[in-house]
Amino acid sequence: MKIAVAGTGYVGLVTGTCLAETGHDVVCVDIDEAKIKVMESGVSPIYEEGLEELMQKNYAAGRIRYTTDYATAYRESDVIFIGVGTPERPDGSCNLDYVMGVAKQIAESVVKDTLVVVKSTVPIGTNDDIEKFLKANVKAGINIEVASNPEFLAQGTAVHDTLHASRIVIGTESVHAAEILKKVYEPFGVPILSVNRRSAEMIKYASNDFLALKISYMNDIANLCELLGADVKDVAKGMSYDERIGNRFLNPGIGYGGSCFPKDTKALRELAKSKGYDLKTVSAAVEVNERQQRILYTKVKNANISLKDKRVAVLGLAFKAGTDDLREASSLKHMPLFLEDGAHIVAVDPVAEANFKKRYPEGKHGNGYIEYAPDAKSALKDADLCIIMTEWPEFKALKPEDFTSNMKSAVVFDGRNLYEPADMRNAGIKYSCIGR
Repeated sequence: MKIAVAGTGYVGLVTGTCLAETGHDVVCVDIDEAKIKVMESGVSPIYEEGLEELMQKNYAAGRIRYTTDYATAYRESDVIFIGVGTPERPDGSCNLDYVMGVAKQIAESVVKDTLVVVKSTVPIGTNDDIEKFLKANVKAGINIEVASNPEFLAQGTAVHDTLHASRIVIGTESVHAAEILKKVYEPFGVPILSVNRRSAEMIKYASNDFLALKISYMNDIANLCELLGADVKDVAKGMSYDERIGNRFLNPGIGYGGSCFPKDTKALRELAKSKGYDLKTVSAAVEVNERQQRILYTKVKNANISLKDKRVAVLGLAFKAGTDDLREASSLKHMPLFLEDGAHIVAVDPVAEANFKKRYPEGKHGNGYIEYAPDAKSALKDADLCIIMTEWPEFKALKPEDFTSNMKSAVVFDGRNLYEPADMRNAGIKYSCIGR
């Protein structure tokens, strides 16, 4: 089937590549000519395990191509996926400008019956509005339908999550649209849940917000464990045996970040407000997360440690391991606070450093200074303090002696619970983690 995918970010590029991998003829559309050239050279503009190899394989096989010529791409396609960003507005609501911009391009371009599939996360009812807009603006005689097909990929495992999804949700208002999407996804060989459009839109928000709730709940429990002398790792293990709870998303830390949970919780909260409903559980998750994303700075201040002119090793900048994404990363919440207090930051991240440098180039920032190290041990060299932000395997592989032999003073604040507290403290390290 001929498929066009609008947008080459996490959702669009992974979707297009995986559709090509299953045999479809795919064209990925983006307005950035430089980005198109990068992808044509076989290089992925985002860090995602396995993605670049699949891009190269399917480009060589002629199953995927990249273009800025949206008119031709949309005119020749049977199905058009919209996978552009839906960032949050200052008030927390969802910004649909990019989605509607693509809808306008589609209306100008299509010359035959077409199914438009919205993969972008959009507020409930948005697909209805898009279909009304398209039907009102396409050429006479063209039948255009809109389907909702939310994604459930996790950054760092996006390719696997797409090719081996636990389920594929399709939201349609006609049997015809549902049958087309089922045909598109037939090669994936995974369960397909067919519902109406609004239910599909809500499934996406309800799923993401539930996981965000689970994370915030465990962070709250972890903070209470510290006050009461309990160990949250043992608490989580005890909880995990209950099949109603399960063993995933029980690890406390420095809050959730990335492209989905922060904006989706706020967007659903704001949507509820617009209908006169107070979504208290989700509001609480947002409040807990905002506090948790600055928890390490709070711990440093509570320990009466001055950061002025201190050499601070920061291990990890991405919001989680396996990605170079900095959206809503805890590092971005902490960094202004550390620099304001006059810290000399030595940061390291195996893949997110380049993105972080765009915001914080090496040099002086306010009262502080930031530089970058090639690896963790180099960052620890002569450090007065170590802050751990991301759970990269190379950081987890560090031994207590790596801290004691390299640091000027072995003081570690671990936001990811990478090490056993007893091992660190027995080595003479002043070690603080989350909930233990």
